[in-house]
Amino acid sequence: MFVLYLQGEALRQSLLTRYYGKEHPRAHRDSIHEAPGPAKSSHTSGGPGSVMLSRAEMTLSAVQCHLDKEGASDLVVDLIINNHSNRIFLETVELGIALLEGGNSVIQKSFFVRVTMDKNSEKFFKVFFDRMRAAQAEIKATVTVNTSDQFQVGKKHLEGHGHGHQHGHGHHKEEHAHKNGKPNGVLVNNELKEQMDEASDTTGKALANVRHSRGGSVGADDQAQHQVMSIDDMIADKNKEKDDEKPTMSPEIAMMQPILRFLQLLCENHNRDLQNFLRNQQQKNSFNLVCETLQFLDCICGSTTGGLGLLGLYINEGNVALINQTLESLTEYCQGPCHENQNAIATHESNGIDIIIALILNDINPLGKQRMDLVLELKNNASKLLLAIMESRHDSENAERILYNMSPKQLVDVCKQAFYQDNSDEAEIDDEDEEDEEEGASPKDVGHNIYILAHQLAQHNQDLAELLKPGNGDATGDQALEYYAKHTAQIEIVRHDRTMEQIVFPIPEICEYLTEETKTKLYVTAERDDQGSKVTDFFEQVDDLFAEMKWQKKLRASPVLFWFSSHMFLWSSITFNLAVLVNLIVAFFYPFDENKTEISPRLSLLIWTSMLVSLAIVITLPRPSGIWTLTACIILRMIFSIGVEPTLWIIGILNITNKTVYLISLMGNRGTFTKSFMAILTDFEFMYHSMYYLGLCICAMFIHEFFYSLLLLDIVYQEETLLNVIKSVTRNSRSLLLTAVLAVIIIYIFSIIGFIFFKEDFQMEVDILESTGIDKNVVEAATTVAATAGATAGTCMANKSCPPSKPTGPEVPEKNHSDTLQDAVNKTEKIISDLAAHDDDPEKEDHCSTLIMCILTSLNEGLRNGGGIGDILRKPSVDESLFMARVVYDLLFFFIVIIIILNLIFGVIIDTFADLRSEKQQKEEILKNTCFICGLDRGSFDNKSVSFEEHIRTEHNMWHYLYFIVLVKVKDPTEFTGPESYVYAMVNNKNLDWFPRMRAMSLAADDGEGEQNELRNFQAQLESTNKLVLTLSGQLSELKDQMQEQRKQKQRIGLLNTPSLPVMANSN
Repeated sequence: MFVLYLQGEALRQSLLTRYYGKEHPRAHRDSIHEAPGPAKSSHTSGGPGSVMLSRAEMTLSAVQCHLDKEGASDLVVDLIINNHSNRIFLETVELGIALLEGGNSVIQKSFFVRVTMDKNSEKFFKVFFDRMRAAQAEIKATVTVNTSDQFQVGKKHLEGHGHGHQHGHGHHKEEHAHKNGKPNGVLVNNELKEQMDEASDTTGKALANVRHSRGGSVGADDQAQHQVMSIDDMIADKNKEKDDEKPTMSPEIAMMQPILRFLQLLCENHNRDLQNFLRNQQQKNSFNLVCETLQFLDCICGSTTGGLGLLGLYINEGNVALINQTLESLTEYCQGPCHENQNAIATHESNGIDIIIALILNDINPLGKQRMDLVLELKNNASKLLLAIMESRHDSENAERILYNMSPKQLVDVCKQAFYQDNSDEAEIDDEDEEDEEEGASPKDVGHNIYILAHQLAQHNQDLAELLKPGNGDATGDQALEYYAKHTAQIEIVRHDRTMEQIVFPIPEICEYLTEETKTKLYVTAERDDQGSKVTDFFEQVDDLFAEMKWQKKLRASPVLFWFSSHMFLWSSITFNLAVLVNLIVAFFYPFDENKTEISPRLSLLIWTSMLVSLAIVITLPRPSGIWTLTACIILRMIFSIGVEPTLWIIGILNITNKTVYLISLMGNRGTFTKSFMAILTDFEFMYHSMYYLGLCICAMFIHEFFYSLLLLDIVYQEETLLNVIKSVTRNSRSLLLTAVLAVIIIYIFSIIGFIFFKEDFQMEVDILESTGIDKNVVEAATTVAATAGATAGTCMANKSCPPSKPTGPEVPEKNHSDTLQDAVNKTEKIISDLAAHDDDPEKEDHCSTLIMCILTSLNEGLRNGGGIGDILRKPSVDESLFMARVVYDLLFFFIVIIIILNLIFGVIIDTFADLRSEKQQKEEILKNTCFICGLDRGSFDNKSVSFEEHIRTEHNMWHYLYFIVLVKVKDPTEFTGPESYVYAMVNNKNLDWFPRMRAMSLAADDGEGEQNELRNFQAQLESTNKLVLTLSGQLSELKDQMQEQRKQKQRIGLLNTPSLPVMANSN
């Protein structure tokens, strides 16, 4: 019913849109609730009950609860108890199905309260019980071995039931509308078909008239006519399909399908109260509907006629839906688990269990030759039922009951055959069902369920366990077993009562999209909580991992983006290598020569030869060394051909291009394209690569080449060891900062003391740059010129041939002129001698003229000298009055600042680095020798039946727990098993108590075996002691008898009876 409602709603919205256009009155209101079109259900929010009903503008669950408040549940119970005509009863059951759709717990509680509080509730179950008995009687009366004659009473019998005529055909539901084996519950008869035909014709004509009245063009009329014709064609196709002759069932038998669906929904979501109430009403007359349902399955499958091995002769396209519904109802009775119902089904005297086993193992022909999809669905439901019978049981009774009449080899062969079953054998899906996402179970899925059943049974049968292991000589079958083993996982969970339970489940397909890089990163970086467990951090990242799975699945749809994303580490390696290469070029060739460097022909030939040889090596044996050699040869050839700067430009462009590709691959792997702008800004890794790295590349190309040097710091980000070095400083940054502040305060105090008492001692030797003083070369040149001028003047005066000079002032006597030149020469020589003396004595400056200068000198010189501030101060004389104060000043500075404060800072850094190293070693040790899930160490599994490696691979595999959480997220809640419902509720409540902590079932089993062995030893000793006691008692009894016999003998011979001697003498 629910599926057809969605399809009908989509058709209604489509017709409204065609009639009114996109602006029809309800368009805006419906769009708010995500209609038109089929409403979407959220598995995580309650399955079908969360679907929005557009016409009611409420969710399905809300509509159901609203009807319940108005008395709908009581109405259903009253009408069923009164047991009116078949039509009223059927409509009542359909109403109950609609109220319970999705397993509404509120409606279930209303039904339970009503049937437990009402005194007449006994009649409620008696009605269902009687109808089940009537259906079985009808089957026994009408069943024949010939399938073509099995249900020939169809229409004639239906027409003879008066009031049941109008709904008789409604029980025969089309298989394409049967979703997950559940009936849709819609009744379609001939009268309704005619009404639908008339409605479609009227709608088509009205649509054409409206289009014409609105002034539509001829094209619009043709479009409307085409739409009308398409509707007529669709109706004609449907009528043709309905006219096909198919086997039908009598009303008594067909009535069972909605009844069983109603009973199934009463127990939906593992309602333990109603599960037990269906079996035992705890009243004067109790009606066991659980066993009666099993008896009905036994009857409809032909077991009562002695045809247990001929199921194919009793199962056909007409009753397979009813059989599927019976299996599903029985499954829902057991899941939760409900151990009482499990035992009732497993130990029932009928052939029900044998029928279920036969449905799995046998070929159901001729139905299998025509509709293999129906057979697969039947086998799938049968395997689920057997799993439900064994669900959450700690004994082997039900498993042994199932194995009693089952051939292990035949079971394994069935799952192998399902693996190789050709998907083309599945029936074609009708046009109206093409939009349905669930097209039925595929052969591999069915085989997978059967494999899981075999896996569960193998724990109780050694032969079956050996058959499930690949390598038994059947290469073809091994492929199937390897596939199933790879896609099957098992975990152990802890229930509310602290008992442990093992779960075997199929791995969801979406889990295959989780990348190995993400797995490795999570495995290595998961942090331990206060209790030493990593489960908390692991559980907090589940949503992110699930989102990554969904994104990676979408990513596969874009092959180009997926290819780039899958090679992300390659792009990262290329980027770093290009950065190293660019810095090598800058280091060797800066400053760059604008002219091209000419090389000798021999060197050019050597470069070309190396290039060709490395290219050949890369082609034949691709190795990193060969690639590096080829790249170096190409770069050298480019440098000598086009110059250094063009080569740097080309490599820089390649680096930016490669980094852009890396960013695209990073965004592809992280799903950045689907994140919000704020989420992108807070993504550190993306911002690091896009803003820092890419920005430096651009600055190096357009500003200066030295920016390339900063790219080498990327090695710190890539290497964990270097990150630990940085963390050794930043991890205890507060302690280091406070210690540094203390050092500054102490130096400040010492600076004040030095400024007051030792100000003259702060004389520092300095080296003055030549550009700031007198240029010696200039002085020497001036001296040479002056000397030459002096010599020339002397010669002129001696020869009296000096050229006359133009007088510029008062005449100077020749003698005075000669004296002036001589004085200049003397002064120049004096300056030169002074400069030479100045070079021999270093320049000294006062570095404590002000307090701030004194503080800076103490910080700069005091911290950098091994002996403290005393190493750079003036060496005082012993005779000075402040000599001892100066000694104390130097020693205190040395001990307090150099030895204590600096070593404190160094100690904090070294200790932090040592802690980081020990933490890394401890983390590696924990990863190697401790279970990620339960926290047990390797030593706990010494001398046990299960090794530590096997434990973390199969029993407590961390990824299997992730896959199971994903399974309960993607699976329909109405299809949950008992353990799945339990974990689903715990996950929603963010409760981690279902994870095993310091526990493992294998260790408990070994401990139990050890206790059993001790008990056996004690029992053996007790038995031997009892035997010894019995032996001793027997020997004691024999000894007592012997003593009594000897006593009697002695009495006879008169040795012990002395008073008898005289008597004997007297007698003689």
